[in-house]
Amino acid sequence: MNCGGFVFFRSNRFIYQLIYQLIYQCAIMNLIGKYIGKKVGKSMSLTDKIIELCSYDDEQEWFEFKENWFQPEELGEYVSALSNAAAFHYQEMAYFIWGVNDDTHEIVGTNFNQYCDYNKEPYQNYLARNLFPSINFSFEEVEINGKRVVALLIPPATELPTSFRENRFIRIGSSKNNIKKYPKREIQLFKILDGRIETIETISAKYQDLTFNKLFGYYGSKGIVLKAETFEKNLKLRNKDGEYNMLAQLLSDNSHIPLRVSIFEGKTKSASLFSVREFGNNCILYSLDSLLQYGDVLNILQADETDRVVERKEVPLFDNKAFREAIINAVLHNYWASGNEPMISVYSDRIEILSRGTLAPAQTMEGFYLGESVPVNEKLSEIFLQLHISEKSGRGVPTIIDTYGKDAITFRENSIVVTIPFNRLNEVGKKVGKKVGNSNVDRPILNPRRQTILLEIKQNPYVTKHELSEIIGISTTAIDNNIAYLRNNGFIERVGKTKGGYWEVIE
Repeated sequence: MNCGGFVFFRSNRFIYQLIYQLIYQCAIMNLIGKYIGKKVGKSMSLTDKIIELCSYDDEQEWFEFKENWFQPEELGEYVSALSNAAAFHYQEMAYFIWGVNDDTHEIVGTNFNQYCDYNKEPYQNYLARNLFPSINFSFEEVEINGKRVVALLIPPATELPTSFRENRFIRIGSSKNNIKKYPKREIQLFKILDGRIETIETISAKYQDLTFNKLFGYYGSKGIVLKAETFEKNLKLRNKDGEYNMLAQLLSDNSHIPLRVSIFEGKTKSASLFSVREFGNNCILYSLDSLLQYGDVLNILQADETDRVVERKEVPLFDNKAFREAIINAVLHNYWASGNEPMISVYSDRIEILSRGTLAPAQTMEGFYLGESVPVNEKLSEIFLQLHISEKSGRGVPTIIDTYGKDAITFRENSIVVTIPFNRLNEVGKKVGKKVGNSNVDRPILNPRRQTILLEIKQNPYVTKHELSEIIGISTTAIDNNIAYLRNNGFIERVGKTKGGYWEVIE
């Protein structure tokens, strides 16, 4: 039995050792598999990122393209500049990429050697030794379409700006500069690093139960497909705490933010308020579209009978291009983190379009008037560009100035106001000749209430009297009286039966 027991014991020990070895080998293989998978996954994600960066029309301040360029000292300055720029623009990483043409953004390949020496020292050691505070940069190499590409991944500055050899650098456009030359930007960078600056990407949304069906629809209408599994990350809809941010709220199906148009009878807010239209509580992209369309309703075509011979000249109330640029800029550059939306006020002689906040920290007054594009809300600006709502050419402000002059733009303490004056051919109270059908009649200038009714009818010819009563806030009897006035004076006529018919505005 002893012998048998010994044999049994040895057999069990052999089995235990065999099982132990198998478990050990499996663990090692699992670790190796995870490591390889991690490296492959990283390379694949880096490849996608490089392709994404190449799709930009222009280089941004947080990445740089080169082919085979290498200047050891200047590259250190670039690392400092890109690290600080990444922090300034709230980017997760900055990139210096070899193997991409700087002008065309075409992937051409590179022979750059990231393992070279400098002053008898591995360059990467030299770079790390001269950066302060220390940042965990890394060189990565991938192959794209058979071309070798090397990327230097540069983390954003934290707590303090990144310096190289005791000098701090920053990117201004595509140029690298010592930050001492730009004290305002340096102050702003310190505020960002200190957590004193909130943006629509960092501040949490007031509502977290957000849906984005309309956003998918809007992108689809532009021929762009959003991927359900990646759109939140690509559009940066969550902050560092994982919560939906203010940008997400703006783009959600219900932003809980109205864009209001208030119409006043006179030239100041002390005058009677005749109408308030809201284009909000919707995805901000659709709200903006509706607001721009309402501008077409406000922009009444006036009949210019001066020196008329055959054809009557029609003159719009205001320049539509300047109006559109002012509205888009107000929504795009509004300081949404304050919790306040832009404000549009229509007076008897002008439209005032107010956006909250001031110029972007990196913007100068001279650059603003010249149309240099420095967005207040960077990711929202990228989205507007991607959807062709706005352009990076910076034509918005110059368009307004060319039409109405610099005086059209007023800078207040916490807001910017663009004034679009009305080009009225006749003052309120004057009568003007107007040809209606085959007869000439005098049509009086309408008071604001009747102007508002006319605008509503022009926007929706099928609008009912009850709907007009709710919109304008007066009784149906008052609506009947004003409708009768508009009909008797040749402004509108009814087409079809009372039920199923519609109103036609006579220009």
